[in-house]
Amino acid sequence: MMYKYTLGFVIKGSKVLLINREKQPWKGCWNGLGGKIKTGETKEESILRELEEETGLVFTIDQIKFKGEVTWNLFDAMGHGLYLFIVYLPEDDHYLTPKSTDEGILDWKEIDWVCDFDNLGVAHNIPYFLKTIIEEESNYRFNCVFEGNILLRVVKEDLI
Repeated sequence: MMYKYTLGFVIKGSKVLLINREKQPWKGCWNGLGGKIKTGETKEESILRELEEETGLVFTIDQIKFKGEVTWNLFDAMGHGLYLFIVYLPEDDHYLTPKSTDEGILDWKEIDWVCDFDNLGVAHNIPYFLKTIIEEESNYRFNCVFEGNILLRVVKEDLI
């Protein structure tokens, strides 16, 4: 399956760089960074470009790590899935936030805060997969089942 989107998480120690989105999908929620894969781009080239466009941070292909896929059943945003990536910054890196951009507000958030299921300000599916993609070596597909804007469940499957 070929998806049309990428989603990346920049990790620094116990924090993750998120964006509070100005636009749909997930308008007004904290989310990872990424976007649409352009014609002729690989998923890796896309996430590197998106990270640079959204943060100004430049990474190499050796620094990003593919971590799986997220799929969904609803709100067809030109496709029903995306590729997940993580990248690490050294803990002594001084990327200053909050930072206002055209896409939204960038800020460092504690991973535990992001993964709290009672936190309604985060894209609703992220608490289901963020710690897994950081802590586990295996790659997974996280199938998200929505009814309207309500996330009913997330099913984790091994990605072969």
